[in-house]
Amino acid sequence: MRYNKVIKLISSTITQDDWGNEVEERNEREVFANENSIGSSEYYNAASQGLRPEVKFEIRSIEYAGEKEIKFDGDIYNIIQSQSLGAKTILTCEKVNGDV
Repeated sequence: MRYNKVIKLISSTITQDDWGNEVEERNEREVFANENSIGSSEYYNAASQGLRPEVKFEIRSIEYAGEKEIKFDGDIYNIIQSQSLGAKTILTCEKVNGDV
């Protein structure tokens, strides 16, 4: 398979500004991925736990550093499951609702 989709892995850190207020800094970095489909049993099992998986991506494990969000086609998704399979990692994601 070719890694023909571009996703952005989003990491965030909390720092303090000059007045001591907590400020969230978000960093994005692009990686290539394969888009996979979500199986019906996987979808319904997740839905029974209150999750709504919408997209799944396969990336190289060496590129994943435990990020909790991705951006794809302008939308933000929470990573609800990451599964490491040796050289590749599968990220299952649900769309973030509201303003981000």
